[in-house]
Amino acid sequence: MPDWIAAIVLGLIEGITEFLPVSSTGHLLLAEHWLGERSELFNVVIQTGAVVAVLAVFAGRAKSLLLGWQQPVNRDYLAKLAIAFVLTAVGGLLMKKAGLKLPKDVSPVAWATLIGGVLFVLVELMLRGRKVAENVSWMVAIAVGLAQLVAVAFPGSSRSGTTILIALVLGLSRSSATEFSFLLGIPTLLAAGAKETLDALKNHTPHEPWSHVLLGTVVAAVTAFMVVKWLMRFLQTHTFVTFGWYRIALGIVILALLSH
Repeated sequence: MPDWIAAIVLGLIEGITEFLPVSSTGHLLLAEHWLGERSELFNVVIQTGAVVAVLAVFAGRAKSLLLGWQQPVNRDYLAKLAIAFVLTAVGGLLMKKAGLKLPKDVSPVAWATLIGGVLFVLVELMLRGRKVAENVSWMVAIAVGLAQLVAVAFPGSSRSGTTILIALVLGLSRSSATEFSFLLGIPTLLAAGAKETLDALKNHTPHEPWSHVLLGTVVAAVTAFMVVKWLMRFLQTHTFVTFGWYRIALGIVILALLSH
């Protein structure tokens, strides 16, 4: 398969899976076993395309937060996003300094996908009939910031999936948990993309042609825009159980293939 077509396919996978609670990193690692391995720069930078899409979907919310920062409720929300981001940024830098790198082995991805699916199903069962909160508490903000580090360490766990799960467990509603997770993903993924790009330029790290990286990023942006708009409508009348069962099925299939 030509490299430019592979870039398009990987951009589609990134756009579809980045903000669904199914793990974009896990899906990209799996796809690379058939399409060929890609540099860490490619995988991180195309995430920025998905981030741009989320910013477009939540443009109204982001605008009201930033322009209305003097209002106590908006200032409080921004402060919680900031502390969650700082926790993730500091933790991520420490993990990278310690030599942590994403494993290329499919087996841990399969197990993380499967376990995450089971947790989604169990959490949704636990939430039945339970009263939920609409406002993000400081406990939720701190927990979500730390939860992003789980996705850094365990590909397949899903950044959005892990953060949404912990917010649900702590009593936040699905829509509020999803919104906070997605808005937090904007600075988190943009910072990761910027750092990876600067490191590649500074160290002259081998990577794909920039034209392919840009192509994958644009495809991811367009795809993610449609997926995020669909997901926000979907959650108005559905739970995350569907994604839980999808993860369970995918994890089992991958483990079955690995055993042969």
